[in-house]
Amino acid sequence: MRFLLLLFIVMPIVEMWLLITVGSEIGALPTIGLVLFTAAVGFSLLRQQGFATLFRARQKMDAGELPAIEMVEAIILAICGALLMTPGFVTDAIGFAGLLPGIRRWAVTGMVSRMQVVGESETVMSYRSESGNPTNDRPPLEGEFWQEDENDTEKK
Repeated sequence: MRFLLLLFIVMPIVEMWLLITVGSEIGALPTIGLVLFTAAVGFSLLRQQGFATLFRARQKMDAGELPAIEMVEAIILAICGALLMTPGFVTDAIGFAGLLPGIRRWAVTGMVSRMQVVGESETVMSYRSESGNPTNDRPPLEGEFWQEDENDTEKK
C-alpha cells in the first residue's frame, strides 16, 4: 500500500520534471506534439494487439479451453493503454514496454505462475457431498415449478 502511495506521489513529479526538461530543450509545442503522437501510436498498437488477444481468447473458448493467458494479457493491455493515454514520457515508456510481445509474455508468465486455477471438480466436490447435496446440515429445498401462459394471466 505504501508503494502505491509513493508511486502516486513520485510519478507525477518525475513526469512534470521530464516534460519541463524536454520542453525547455525542444520547445513547448513540439513537446505537446510528441506526447500526442505517442498517445496516438500507442492507441493504434493497443487496438491491434487487443483484437489479436480477443481473437485468440475466442479460439480457445471455442475449443473448450480456458483462455487464462489471454485474460491476463487483456489486463496488461488495459493497464498499458491507460499508461499510454496518460500524458508523460515515463508512463508512455512503460505502456509501450507492455505492448512489446516479449516483455508482455514475460509479465504474463510471471503473473500466471502466481495464480492458482482451481478446476470445477475440486471446487464442486469441496461444496457438495457424493450425493450432490450441499455438505452442510440443511436438507436441499424441494418445490414445484410451472409456467403460466399469457392467456391464463388475462383470465384472472
